[in-house]
Amino acid sequence: MKRIFPNYAYSNAPRDGCWWDETVSSPDWPEVQEDLQVDVAVIGGGFTGISAALHLAETTSVAVFEAGPPGWGASGRNGGFCCLGGSKLNHAAMARRHGRAGALAYETAEADAVQLVADLLARYHIDADTHSNGETQLAHSKHAMDVLRQKSDKTGIVHEAKDLPALGMEGAFYGGYTMPVGFGLNPRKYLFGIARAAKTKGAHLFQNSPVLGIKKSASGFALRTPGGQVNAQVVLVCTNGYSSEDIPDWMSGRYLPAQSTVMVTRPLSQTEQLEQGWTSAQMCYDTRNLLHYFRLMPDGRFLFGMRGGLRSSARSEASIRAKVQQDFKKMFPAWSKVEATHMWSGLVCMSRALTPYVGPVQGQPGMFAGFAYHGNGVAMGAYSGRALARLALGQSAGLPAAMCQTPEKFPLGRWRRALMPPAYALMGLADLR
Repeated sequence: MKRIFPNYAYSNAPRDGCWWDETVSSPDWPEVQEDLQVDVAVIGGGFTGISAALHLAETTSVAVFEAGPPGWGASGRNGGFCCLGGSKLNHAAMARRHGRAGALAYETAEADAVQLVADLLARYHIDADTHSNGETQLAHSKHAMDVLRQKSDKTGIVHEAKDLPALGMEGAFYGGYTMPVGFGLNPRKYLFGIARAAKTKGAHLFQNSPVLGIKKSASGFALRTPGGQVNAQVVLVCTNGYSSEDIPDWMSGRYLPAQSTVMVTRPLSQTEQLEQGWTSAQMCYDTRNLLHYFRLMPDGRFLFGMRGGLRSSARSEASIRAKVQQDFKKMFPAWSKVEATHMWSGLVCMSRALTPYVGPVQGQPGMFAGFAYHGNGVAMGAYSGRALARLALGQSAGLPAAMCQTPEKFPLGRWRRALMPPAYALMGLADLR
C-alpha cells in the first residue's frame, strides 16, 4: 500500500482511547484463509462498504474485505453526527457549478441520506442511542450570525443569542440556526447493526484481510490478500480517508485525508450541566471553518471534536489532543475541571471538487469507487454504498450530478498534504471575522 500520511496515522495509536470501543463488543469476522470466488468484492468495511454489501446481499454473492478489525477505521471512531452534509460547497457555489436544479438535487440527496440511515435503524431494529432533533449551527462571531440569518429559510429556525439559554445551549455564542434534519448516534452500534443485517442476508465479511493488489483477470478482477486470492466480477472501492495510492492506481492524487480529533468526558451530573447552562441533547457545531462539533449524549457524557491536526506522530497527536481540551475548556468554562476520559483521532476525506464522488474507476470496467464525504460520512457513506450497489448490479445509481463527476487530482501528487497548512492558515484568518 502507498499512503500519504506517515505510518503512525494508520497504526492503532491515534484511535487508542476511543470511547465507542467500550460501548459494544466487536463482531468476530473471519480472516481470508483461502482463495475465494464472489460476484462483488467490496474493499473497506465501513459505512460505505457495509451499506453496499447490505444492499447487494439479497441478489448476488458479495464479500467485504476490511484491512483491520471491524470498526477500526473512520466509521468506528467518528463523532456520530448523522446530518446534512458531504460537500464543502454552499448553495451558491453548488449552483454556480451545477445550476440551481443541480444544487437542489444535491441538497435533496443529503436529506435522503439521513432518511436512509433512519430507515435502516428502524428496519433492522438497531439500537444506536439516537438523540437530537436535527442539528444546530452556533455562531462564533457577529459576522457569522449575520451570515446565518441570511442563509436561513422556512425549513429551519433562527435563534438569537438571547434565545439560547432557554434552549439549554448557553455559551459564548451570538445565536444559531437549527435544521430539523438529522440526529446523533453511536456510530459503532450503527455500523455493527447494519453489518449484522448484511451477514444475515448472506454477505461474507472478513477482518484483518487487506487488499494488497488488484489485477484484471479473464472473469473480472483478481484481488490479492495475505490469506488468498479473491476473484470477482465487480470491485467496489470504499476506503475513503484510509485509501491507498495504488488500490487501485486510479485513486492516486484524487483524495486528500484530513485529521479530526474527538474527546469524551465522564458523565456530567445535572448540577454540572446547569452550571454551564448546557442541558440540550441537540447535536451542534460552530460556524468556524476549522469547526468544533459537540453534543451531550444520552448517558450524560459530552462529546467534543475539532478539525486541525496537520501532522501525524506521537508528538503531534499529543499536541492536537491538548488543543482539543484547551478549546473545550474555553468554550465551556464551567467544565474546565471535567476530565476527558477518552480521546482519539481519525481521518476524514476530501476531494478537489469539495463534493463526494460515487462512480466508475476510469479504465477499469466493472470497478467503482465512493469517497470524499468531507467529515459527514455517517449518512453520506450509507447513501453512497447503496448507490454503489446499484452500479454493481448494472442499475442507475440515482445520484445528483454533483456526485458523479470524475474527481480531478490534487496538485503536488503524493506531497499534496503540503497544501493543508496554508489552507488552514487562511481558514483560521477567516474565522477571526
